[in-house]
Amino acid sequence: MYIAASRTSDLASGTDRRPGLKRVSANVVALGMVSLVTDVSSEMVTAVLPLYLVLGLGLNPLQFGLLDGLYAGATAVVRVLGGHLADRWRRLKAVAGFGYGLSAVCKLGLVAAGSSVAAIGVVLAADRTGKGLRTGPRDALISLSSEPAALGRSFGVHRAMDTVGAFLGPLVAMAVLALSLGSYTSVFFTSFCVAAIAVLLLVLFVRDHPGSVDRAAVSARAALGLLRQQDFRRVALWAALLGLVTVGDSFVYLVLQRRWAIAATYFPLLPLGTAGVYLLLAVPLGKLADRVGRWPVFLGGHAALCLALVLLCGPQAGLWLAVVALGLHGVFYAATDGVLMAAAGPLIPAGLRATGLAVVQTGQAVARMLSSVLFGLAWTLWDLRPAVLVAAACLAAVALAAAFAKPVRP
Repeated sequence: MYIAASRTSDLASGTDRRPGLKRVSANVVALGMVSLVTDVSSEMVTAVLPLYLVLGLGLNPLQFGLLDGLYAGATAVVRVLGGHLADRWRRLKAVAGFGYGLSAVCKLGLVAAGSSVAAIGVVLAADRTGKGLRTGPRDALISLSSEPAALGRSFGVHRAMDTVGAFLGPLVAMAVLALSLGSYTSVFFTSFCVAAIAVLLLVLFVRDHPGSVDRAAVSARAALGLLRQQDFRRVALWAALLGLVTVGDSFVYLVLQRRWAIAATYFPLLPLGTAGVYLLLAVPLGKLADRVGRWPVFLGGHAALCLALVLLCGPQAGLWLAVVALGLHGVFYAATDGVLMAAAGPLIPAGLRATGLAVVQTGQAVARMLSSVLFGLAWTLWDLRPAVLVAAACLAAVALAAAFAKPVRP
């Protein structure tokens, strides 16, 4: 009787627990489809935004660094708030859905903002607020819908589907730009339409994971108490330190554009190099992390980014180096994005899973916000090559220290 009931429960949750069958939960696949469509929308904007701001509106590297930092980290508190509310209300899907909806509406905000840098900054902050609200609950749903031993695989599958959207987004952006004769407004409006479809998919196909948790146990004090747990605190701290010395995507693509004089027409294609490698390696590296350890794979991703930065500013400037650098950038994401969530998830009680993952993401978001500002300042003061080489040296030093620290036990 117990076995039959347990088997029924497993089928209802979309996870097959039989030995030898390592299937990914149907809920993870549904969330992956939502992320795929959402990433088509968001990467359409990301692909054209650096050129729109730097070439179209004439921002210098420091100004762009401030906006990019705002785009990456202004929603730090909202991330924790979203995760906490999702845990306390036991409405992971509802909070995530609100975040997806807010980001969708912000695409229309970019249309209304026009050429006003201040208005664009406000809209980008609101868009990241939506991302901050949805990321913790979404990753908690993935974690709670998966077998603990296969978390790397589950996050790898989700991130691979997510990356399909990241791969398609720049292509759609280029097509819209070509058909609209270079109209950024058309790109932003099309992005909104695609994002609205993602919200509909979430409503129709993603199942919540309400559980039965005492709300008193999901208090602000309990959330802060997570940082008193040594293993969790060490993971969150090292993830934030590594985020502080990580050069943002937009800067990587701008360095490529400047170093190799890539035409503005082809600039939206640069993220495709990253996305293609990420798509190919997300699942294999997730499986590898489950087998050999998630922290070594996570640090290996940062080593790949460090090597990419060195290649970007090395003495040689062959086109093949640009291709290799983009490939290493994709390795960085495949080895870090979902792997960090898989490493942190088991350290957090189920009732605080969204809150705990949001705390880790918040540390990274704040650190990367500061990193964008500092890198933009370094580029403005020292020029391109010294700024990149200093960033690579700092990344190598922190990654080496994190390797010795080993905050995640095997």
